[in-house]
Amino acid sequence: MQAGQADAGRDPGAFGDLRIAPSLLSADFGLLAEQVGEVAGAADWLHVDVMDAHFVPNLTIGPPVVASLRRHSSLFFDCHLMMTEPGRYLEAFADAGADGCTVHVEIGGTNELIAQMRSLGLHTGLALNPDTPFEAVEPYLGDVDLLLCMTVFPGFGGQSFIAEVMDTVAQVRAAVESRGLALDIEVDGGIDTDTAPVAAAAGANVLVAGSAIFGHERPWEAADAIRASVVRGPDR
Repeated sequence: MQAGQADAGRDPGAFGDLRIAPSLLSADFGLLAEQVGEVAGAADWLHVDVMDAHFVPNLTIGPPVVASLRRHSSLFFDCHLMMTEPGRYLEAFADAGADGCTVHVEIGGTNELIAQMRSLGLHTGLALNPDTPFEAVEPYLGDVDLLLCMTVFPGFGGQSFIAEVMDTVAQVRAAVESRGLALDIEVDGGIDTDTAPVAAAAGANVLVAGSAIFGHERPWEAADAIRASVVRGPDR
């Protein structure tokens, strides 16, 4: 895979298919369009971390940056809203070119937020933190397109993978299969060539990786390596 290859387009793909989603949180913010172009040929989605310095102790980007990037990429934009009041901004993200938005179950008002995302035509996601039990999201699994299991506590990149979250991932996968749901299971945090196969074996199919990709001299090769590690499987 070479930098500058055509990207995959804004189709989210079929539910359950493996997807690699480089996270902008670890990109060089002074060279965002260039960095996105470098991973475009190796990425299925682009993961956009949005932090409000309230729900999490960090502040990142908002709709204007998404709109700017949209002019440079046709990748599927997977926007993770780590915000206390995402409902105030969902329309702005949709207008800016977000394809999907994910909100956290911990903030409450989940039914209303899901309905709002649906009304805006957004690929609809729900996230839970590592210490939030499966039972908190179980009632909504049939109403969303994506369930994001955080494998670190959100707020900063470069953290270590929390292996205990794989129990939750396995619970979600079991529910998806037993109920015949069309649902992607995403993991975010500490994903690299060692942890990606573990997460996939537990049932995740959308793998968000930040520093493991953008911290590499040739980020498209790093993304390809993560994909290959999943194909090989854990401990091989």
